[in-house]
Formats: sequence, structure tokens, C-alpha cells
Amino acid sequence: MIRITNIKTTIDNRGKFLDVILSKYKLRKEDVVDFKLVKESFDARRNQQNFVYTVDLIIENEKEFLKRKYKNVSKTENSNYVFPYKPSSNNRPIVVGSGPCGLFATYFLSLSGFKPILLERGGPVDKRVKRIHKFWKTGLLDKNTNVQFGEGGAGTFSDGKLTTNIKNERVNTILETFVKHGAPNNILHSYQPHIGTDNLRKLVINMRNEILSSGGEVRFYNHVTNLMIKDNAIEGVIVNGNEKVFSKNVLLAIGHSARDTYEMLYSKGVRMEPKPFSIGLRVEHLQSLIDESQYGDLKGHPNLDVATYKLKYHSKTGRSAYSFCMCPGGLVVASSSGCNEIVTNGMSYYSRAGKNANSAILVGVGPEDYESKHPLAGIYFQKKYEEAAYELGGSNYSAPIQLVGDFLEDRVSKKIKSVRPTYQPGTKFAMLKDALPDYVTETLKEALVYWDRRISGFSSSESILTGVETRSSAPLRILRDKDMQTTISGLFVGGEGAGYAGGIMSAAVDGIRLAEHIAQN
Repeated sequence: MIRITNIKTTIDNRGKFLDVILSKYKLRKEDVVDFKLVKESFDARRNQQNFVYTVDLIIENEKEFLKRKYKNVSKTENSNYVFPYKPSSNNRPIVVGSGPCGLFATYFLSLSGFKPILLERGGPVDKRVKRIHKFWKTGLLDKNTNVQFGEGGAGTFSDGKLTTNIKNERVNTILETFVKHGAPNNILHSYQPHIGTDNLRKLVINMRNEILSSGGEVRFYNHVTNLMIKDNAIEGVIVNGNEKVFSKNVLLAIGHSARDTYEMLYSKGVRMEPKPFSIGLRVEHLQSLIDESQYGDLKGHPNLDVATYKLKYHSKTGRSAYSFCMCPGGLVVASSSGCNEIVTNGMSYYSRAGKNANSAILVGVGPEDYESKHPLAGIYFQKKYEEAAYELGGSNYSAPIQLVGDFLEDRVSKKIKSVRPTYQPGTKFAMLKDALPDYVTETLKEALVYWDRRISGFSSSESILTGVETRSSAPLRILRDKDMQTTISGLFVGGEGAGYAGGIMSAAVDGIRLAEHIAQN
């Protein structure tokens, strides 16, 4: 097999990369035995604006072709990941949490015959959708089934982005697993792969069904409230305060919002340490403004996807701001998991057809900013500002909002303009600086002015800010050894909640690696 990179087509000829290859490399159609699109990207620079492809081909007379030493042509091999272990005992592993980390660990353990038990504190995704929509409509929060907790984890109610910077042999297998269970086929090569919350909801059910048909077990409304430990080794877990589930191998893939579980682990002597994370706001613009800024006159071309952006800013104060989890054509969603707290996040359906674009705009914070050196100090830091936002919003899960122009000028907004906020159950005008540390507010103000030069209108008085975004990543790390176990033998930790991943793909990779270590153990 050969790999050809940097194959370019015009926007009008999107997808016609094979025609370019045949012409450029003087090949006949019958010379190509098979081909596979590896990657499609888009060069948005105004003097370029081409689609760029990487393609693997099997061709006749490959050796002769390689002798020509074409630029951007190399030999490659098709390698597939294979889970390397089979069961050697009847001890069934327990996986706690059904986000990407826990779901993929359970999936591969099931397919390999280990018959794992997956414990999820929240409900199955169909019932979860109903409870979340009830919260968005009425402000009645279910503390165990919400945007953070339930089948599929927090990522199920997101844009479902699959972009990642990690290079790992398991990545393609994860993408193929998603496609097998209902994700769009184009995630295998897209330059901005995403599944969409609508597809994710179906996908996790299909993965659950295969886990069950392969001998695994999935238990919903099973909140792990304690651990059973003997001679510094795990014996199992206690569910819902009284039910014992035994296993000598337990994986905690608890997500970054399981604060009560963090507290329990700390009381058990599981070693952890505070780590940096980020805090800020959600910003909303008209999607048409982003499309025009990124594409210019090509805005609306049928071969172009809705535009996205990724922004950074380094302040003279030493702080940095950046955009995170940009959701084109999406919604800002209420993501609280605890009482009297406002937490925001972004979500898109696969079509990304909504009127607004939104993104988190965040500033990094770290242990030096927390009020103590306690391992859980980052959680207390989060709660302080989430509770402040709750009060600013009216203490009913409405979120505080402010027009960008008013935020920059330190005045309360009075009237919605062209951008209507998408957050439910409601919004209230407030001074967002009262729900953020001063240094975060000042850094965001500098960044907004700077980003307006990159995207014209980004900081206009039309745009809306919603507070607060605090759950970009875990505020602590649960320490693990080279075998991915804690100081308690047989107790494994991983994923975003343990501080070892940042997004769907890296969490899923960590889950498969954990499954390998559990199987080996």
C-alpha cells in the first residue's frame, strides 16, 4: 500500500481526489486496485481555500511506481489494533462510569470474554434525555441523572468532537467502533470530525447492547458510595449505600464532576493532588458572522461545512485565554450536577444547523490560585464561582448573561439584540465579573478585544456572554502507578475525571489502555 499526501482539489471539486491522483501521477483507473481516504482537511487561507487529502492506495506495479520517487508518496502498511488478552479467571472486573473511558474499557473487556460489570449512577440515555429536558424547562434538577451523569457521560450532551492531538494505535479503532455503532462514516477522515449529540444518544445504546450480548452487564442508578478494601487491596464496591458488588479489579472512570466520589476516595486514603484547569464564560454569536469571517465571499457554498474557530491570547499579565469546545450552530446548555450551582456547556446536533455559534472562552487557573493546598481545593474553587453565578441568575437555575460590549465597559445590559441566548431554563442580566476572579475577568477583556481583530464582530455589542463555565477538565489528578493502579491494589483510575484525558478520544484511548492492564492483572 502507498500513501499520497497533499492532494488538493478546489471547493467545487470536493471529494474528487482520485481524479487528481490519476492525472498527477499518470495512472489509469484500472491501475488502482483499492483506495482509502485517510484524511480530508480544508485550507481556509484566502489565497488557498482548497480541500487537501491524504489517500492510501493499492495499485498495480507498486514497486515500479515507488521507484519514480514522487514527492508526497511513501509506502505504508494497514495495521489494525487487536485487544491482546483473554480471560484467565472468573473474577469479573467492575467499571464505574459510562463516559468514553468507562464505556470503551467495558466494551473491549466484554468482547474479549471478561464479562465486566458496568455501574452507572445515572439513568439510561432515553430516560436521561427526558430528565434533562425537564430540568431545562422547569429548573428541577436530578442530581444523579443530568448533563454530567448518566449513560454516555457528559460527552453525550455535547457536539461530540473527535479532534485529538494524540498519536496512538487505538485511535482508528475507536473511530471505527463509533462508525460500527451508528456514527457518520466521515469521522474516519474529516478535518473536523464530530458525531453530534443526536447520533451519540443512539450510539451509546448500540454499544450497550453489544456489551450485553457479549456477556457484560450494565447497571443503571448504581451509585458507588464506598469501597471494600482489605489488606490494601480492593475487594469490591458498595452501591447506593448498602449493596455489595465484589471484584478484585475495579476501574473508576468517574468523570470530572463526581465530587462526592472524590471526597469518598480522599477519605479512603487514595492519593490525589490538585491540578490546573480553566474557568470562564460561554460566548454566543450568529453563526452567519463566523461563516462570513472565515469564508468571505464563499460563505454559504454547498461544499463548505459551517465555520469554526480556535482562538488563543497571551496576556502581558502572564495569564492565557483561549476558546474551547466551539459548537457551530449549537446551544449553550445548563449542565449543573449539584444544587444551587450554575454550570454551562455547549452542545450541537450533527447538522449544526442552529442560528447561533457558541464557545467557551476560558482562562487557566492553577493550585497557586486556590485557597489552600488541599487536594480538593480546586473543587471548592469551582463551587465558589458556580454558586455566585447561581445567585446572580436569580437562584432558580437561570444563568447570568451580559452583552460583550457591556462586559467590556462594566455595565449591566438592558436589552437583547440580534443574538438571542439559547440557555434554558432562563437568563438574567447581571455583572458577570461578580461570578469570576478579577484576574480572569481582566484577561478575558483583553482577549475579547484582541480576538475582534481576528474575527470581525467577535466582540460586538450584539454578542452574548453566559456564565459560568468551570468544568473544562478535572481540578485534580488521582495518582496512579505505571500499571494504572492507585495505592490500593486492584483499584484502577483513568479518563478525564482522574486527570488523564481531555475529550472523547483521549478518554476512550485511556479506557482501552486501562482494559488492557485490568485484563493483564
